Amino acid sequence: QVQLVESGGGLVQPGGSLRLSCVVSADIFQIHARGWYRQAPGKQRELVADITSTGTTTYADSVKDRFTISRDNAKDTVYLQMNNLKPEDTAIYYCTATLAGTGLKKWGQGTQVTVSS
Repeated sequence: QVQLVESGGGLVQPGGSLRLSCVVSADIFQIHARGWYRQAPGKQRELVADITSTGTTTYADSVKDRFTISRDNAKDTVYLQMNNLKPEDTAIYYCTATLAGTGLKKWGQGTQVTVSS
């Protein structure tokens, strides 16, 4: 059974930074990729960034050069370092784990990030 628990959201001023963490409880061989999606009010959920089991990363154009995804396999944790945050980054951020073989995506409960002065 795969479980995901996120932490690290909150309120930050424009230009500030936050780091999101997600503990992914699963057999490491079950997971093809870990990632972060977000959903802003009135908008569709979108990919922010993901990282595969081989370390390949993908970023949305809107966050390139500002956000960095990383993982610590020893801690079963994936991180999203968010720098130079903008009001348009305000959203609920969801951690995901894509299962190897099936491609099925598991979701965390979400953590709110609000960027406002």
